[in-house]
Amino acid sequence: MFKQLNFDPSKSRGLAALGRSGVDLYPQQFAPMEKVISFTKHVGGSPANTAVQAAKMGLDTAFIGKISRDPLGAYVKYYLNSVGVDTSHLTMEESGEKRQSLAIAEQPERGRISYFFYRQDPADLYLDMKDIDKAFISQFKALLISGASLCRSPAREAVLLAMEYAQASGVRIIFDPDYRKDGWNSLEETSLYYHQAAKYADIIISTREEFDILESLTHPGNDDDRLSAEAYLNHRASLVCIKHGENGANVFTSDGRQFHGPVMPARVYKTLGAGDSFCGTFIAKLMNGHPIDEALKYAAAAASITISGKSCSDSMPDLVLLDSYMQAWISGRIESWDGWKSIEKGEQI
Repeated sequence: MFKQLNFDPSKSRGLAALGRSGVDLYPQQFAPMEKVISFTKHVGGSPANTAVQAAKMGLDTAFIGKISRDPLGAYVKYYLNSVGVDTSHLTMEESGEKRQSLAIAEQPERGRISYFFYRQDPADLYLDMKDIDKAFISQFKALLISGASLCRSPAREAVLLAMEYAQASGVRIIFDPDYRKDGWNSLEETSLYYHQAAKYADIIISTREEFDILESLTHPGNDDDRLSAEAYLNHRASLVCIKHGENGANVFTSDGRQFHGPVMPARVYKTLGAGDSFCGTFIAKLMNGHPIDEALKYAAAAASITISGKSCSDSMPDLVLLDSYMQAWISGRIESWDGWKSIEKGEQI
């Protein structure tokens, strides 16, 4: 039976994203880590990045989470506020002893990048059930859940409670597995909690690799996107999006439609941030009534812009830049588009 994808028009606000935030340090030199002299600082963490991108698309966006009671936590809150994300329900960890998740990038050359994660007992996993406000969540058309927050209590229970509140209030639930190996005890534990969350979801946005983890208990060895999607379209989901990196994305809906999202031209500077930019733009375009195939093109374009810049959150495009890119692409002028230089310099045009 087809479950309508429509977001509740009576809800006054757009997207509430819930989960982890962090700080990313990007090298200012192409070199092995031991030779890097300086770094730039940016907000990271998949749901925080997705909130940033949705806000840059003009969506009324909030972030629900827990930050460290120190200057890095203060920076995360300051930055999110600066791009228009509501942080009224972003709280500080009470003891002052837990730290913000930190990721330090190493980039020996353009297009090649890796991360060193410092995520031992991070502040974001101390989000508690008492931090979850039903009245606040009920204002939004959709709630985005990060699977990384399911790895441990008390964040696990906070996420599940938020999903209960959203479902009871007619708020669409969007599930992003956001897999990070650190924090999970086993693949089986990850699969179990991912499956529980996915059964709640109205929309699932996941990489193929994350779906393999999600299905490792229920459908081990399956790599067929359609079969993966149908398992959750037969539950609550009305749309499942499975991302394949440089091979685009496949979308399946509960009324039997299927779409393939293209990959858009990029001048790859680094290969990080594409998924969050894609997710934030795709949600914003769907919420604003764009057809799925059109939303996929805009999402892919935003991802391409992001990986052409030097960071994740700061390289995500706003509406003006994204529309300029799309106009250049449609008219066949994307190779000579003026925006490329601005993106690499970290400017918006």
